[in-house]
Amino acid sequence: MAKPDYPITPAIRFLREQNIDFTPHLYDYVERGGTAHSAECLGVDEHTVIKTIVLQNEKKQGLIVLMHGDKHISTRNLARQLNMKHIDPAEPNQANKWTGYLVGGTSPFGTKTRLPVYVERTVWDLPTIYINGGKRGFLVAVSPEALKTLNAQTVDVATD
Repeated sequence: MAKPDYPITPAIRFLREQNIDFTPHLYDYVERGGTAHSAECLGVDEHTVIKTIVLQNEKKQGLIVLMHGDKHISTRNLARQLNMKHIDPAEPNQANKWTGYLVGGTSPFGTKTRLPVYVERTVWDLPTIYINGGKRGFLVAVSPEALKTLNAQTVDVATD
């Protein structure tokens, strides 16, 4: 069997173990390029590129929110929906500790610590999503159905 021309990350191992079809996409990573850069490199709508955001609540417990690349998260609305006092972005070193991934390469699949995952409601409506494959400059195209393997819960917290 030929060696694949993409990285075999914990996310890829997870997708394979769960028998989830995926298409790997490598691109030139640019610091602070974000989803606009990756969408442009792949020639896809930024709305279909899904960010993996690691947050923490007032008890310093981690959680992941999956959000459209062209949207932001209302942490106030998220806290309200989850009955928490407040939610803030996790520090990069804490996010790395929980997930095993570097910021800019965080995937919700194959994380070191299993964190609760929340998905913006409208992500489910897309035919295909492009989400991080566990390394900077590496996205995988999957069906939103793949997110069900994470026991992801739906939230409505997008802002422009």
